[in-house]
Amino acid sequence: MTRFGQRLGTAWRLALREMRGGLSGFYIFLACIALGTGAIAAVNSVSRAITGAIATQGQDILAGDIRFELDNREAAPEELAFLQSLGELSVSTGLRSMARVPDGSDQGLVEVKAVDGAYPLYGEFEAEPNLPLAELLQQDGEVFGAVAAPLLLDRLGIRVGDELLLGNARLRLAATVASEPDAISDGFGFAPRLLISREALMASGLVQTGSLVEHAYKIRLDQPAVRSTLPARAAAEFPNAGWSIRTADRAAPSLTENVERFSQFLTLVGLTALIVGGVGVANAVRAFLDAKRTTIATFKCLGAPAAIIAAVYLIQILMLAAIGIAIGLVIGAVAPFIAMRFLEGVLPVPEEVVFYPGALAMAALFGLLITFAFSVLPLGHAREVPATALFREQSFDQARFPSWPYVLAAAAALAALASLAIATAEERFIASVFLAAVAGAFILLRLVALLISALARRSPRVNSPALRLAIGNIHRPGALTSSVVLSLGLGLALLVTLALIDGNLRRQLTGRMAEQAPNFFFVDIQSAEREGFLDILHKHAPEGKINQVPMLRGRIIAFNDQDVAQMNVPPGGRWVLRGDRGITYEETLPTNSTLTEGTWWPRDHDGEPLVSFSAEEAGELGLAIGDTVTVNVLGRNITARIANFRQVEWESLSINFVMVFSPNTFRGAPHAWLATLTDPDATATEEAAILRDVTGAYPTITSVRVKDAIDIVDQLVGQLATAIRAAAAVALVASVLVLAGALAAGNRARTHDAVILKTLGGTRALLIRAFSYEYMILGAATAVFALVAGGTASWLVVSRIMNLPSIFLPDVALVTLLGALVLTVGIGLIGTWRVLGQKAGPVLREL
Repeated sequence: MTRFGQRLGTAWRLALREMRGGLSGFYIFLACIALGTGAIAAVNSVSRAITGAIATQGQDILAGDIRFELDNREAAPEELAFLQSLGELSVSTGLRSMARVPDGSDQGLVEVKAVDGAYPLYGEFEAEPNLPLAELLQQDGEVFGAVAAPLLLDRLGIRVGDELLLGNARLRLAATVASEPDAISDGFGFAPRLLISREALMASGLVQTGSLVEHAYKIRLDQPAVRSTLPARAAAEFPNAGWSIRTADRAAPSLTENVERFSQFLTLVGLTALIVGGVGVANAVRAFLDAKRTTIATFKCLGAPAAIIAAVYLIQILMLAAIGIAIGLVIGAVAPFIAMRFLEGVLPVPEEVVFYPGALAMAALFGLLITFAFSVLPLGHAREVPATALFREQSFDQARFPSWPYVLAAAAALAALASLAIATAEERFIASVFLAAVAGAFILLRLVALLISALARRSPRVNSPALRLAIGNIHRPGALTSSVVLSLGLGLALLVTLALIDGNLRRQLTGRMAEQAPNFFFVDIQSAEREGFLDILHKHAPEGKINQVPMLRGRIIAFNDQDVAQMNVPPGGRWVLRGDRGITYEETLPTNSTLTEGTWWPRDHDGEPLVSFSAEEAGELGLAIGDTVTVNVLGRNITARIANFRQVEWESLSINFVMVFSPNTFRGAPHAWLATLTDPDATATEEAAILRDVTGAYPTITSVRVKDAIDIVDQLVGQLATAIRAAAAVALVASVLVLAGALAAGNRARTHDAVILKTLGGTRALLIRAFSYEYMILGAATAVFALVAGGTASWLVVSRIMNLPSIFLPDVALVTLLGALVLTVGIGLIGTWRVLGQKAGPVLREL
């Protein structure tokens, strides 16, 4: 056996013998590792369960093997023949419209879905009562059957068996929707579902020239093996079709992407909790080695090499870390089984939940790297301290900085940790920025701790003995200042950041944005209806501002003649290429836009088609003035050259478009109109009258009350904020554990101080006041840092990334300050209460 092997064997035997003493002092160590590892393992296991379900249940989610979608037009005869040749075909049509109670007393926006007899090709549609869909939708005289989401019945105060009007069609509610297999692939809807037959849709008169309609052609393939080659074949045979093609293995790409993004964010939050827990690991290791100082001195006096001593305790630490990691992996393994019970019916869930070894292995590796990175420096301190210093009861705080191999090992572990986090991230730039921010926060927190100590050291003498003692405790050797600031600083800063982002978003939705937004959007206004429609608006809102523009729908298919499907598009610009976009034409620059680059075309421009592109989205897509954009509109490919970029105020919720074309581009093309009504003084009664009269006179015009849409978005923001805050709370819990561990690690020194002060005449009340003042000062300083760091981070996110106004919210500041004080003072006093009751004799005999 080699010399290294002999030393390792000796270290292993010694480590096992010392482990017989149990886990005393390491419970917080275990909790920190288990909490962070469990958070990462749970988030990634649940994410993989959902994304795996989307992939395996793709046929049910899509209700077909492949789906061809056309906007604002049905498939041409030759296109339809091609689709029918592939297998069994099911056609559905989706649009938004207004459903009305026959007596005209109420109406509501609905997401209409008209299906044929073949629907669904895969999966099961379930209703209440659960009768065959064809029976529920069948026609009885001039009345058509319909199935609606329960929410629509609640909003309109109706029940199964009642009648509704949709456009020019009369419907009878035969049932309510219980389960719709392809609801997720259809995308998020702002209104309740209303399912009807295609015959009922034709009778409604809603499908007109320029109407915003999506036609979905879903196919059960005769030869499933050709599924992967069909998109390329369809594009080659019908280059101008402009259809969007989705296969069952990519049934819900937007949902998959959003789940992966959210999972990445929560993973980074979990990693933050693990890094915060690393401070607790360092504290626990330092306290453990401090308690073992006589044993270490004995080893050294008996001739044990420093390397063996370090190896003994590293083995013990890694063995304990393995226990904590195992606890975390159990949490991560069980999480999908619990989460699926709550997510069922909301998101796709696997039929059988399994374990996800990849997610668990990644979490275990994170936990192991954190343990090693934060343990190696205290081990280096223990290795360097001479035996004489240990016998003199000196702690490791007086040891010099560890030798370079230990520093290099810690740096290598942290570099490996960062590399793993970035390599496994979907968006590596965001992960890099997040980790850089965490590293910067640690450096700042260390500087804050040094600043607090320096200020305490230079503070003027105060008359209060308790306050004077508290100030001395802050800057004395072995003070808790650094541990407390590091413990709480990062967790509080993360919570402040999220709270301020959430608060600013809600303020925009319910405050400034709601005040600036129009009262109504009106969609699908036919040219023949414009004059009568405007008369109704002028009658009810004579002082209101009406804005109307022509509107078409088009899908971007190429930039500079390059197919966008083959381009690697940055995440920020993908939404522009996903599905069809509203487009318009204008002779002059829209009033709510600002030209940032290029020039606007003259009023009588009659040359090459030109387009104005939103500046922010153009930057994301890498476009420049002079580039060409090809869009498919009504089955025709139209190429226009970018003439200028303009800044768009999306937050105004007024009429905005990514692309505005020169008028000659669509000369003669059939289209509808889009209009808004803005009247800040309109009451709820007046708005209801406008909605009732417009819908009654022109049932094919879709009216959207903006306040209702804002309320829905506000609810979504609230749900996301709750989930994110719950995840961030993991980091705060880790901070609290670290704080408790830091106090426990300092109990030996605190006991000595308390005994000496009591011997010199100090009372328990004096000591309690002194400790309270100390913790209050540290808690207030930590809260100030959290407010500054969190305020800066939230400002960057809201103002620079979201392009929204950002303000500081005093209520968040107050709650943060109070929370920091409660945590530091409360946990501090709990941790030192036992110290105050120590008898002087046994302690004095050890000094």
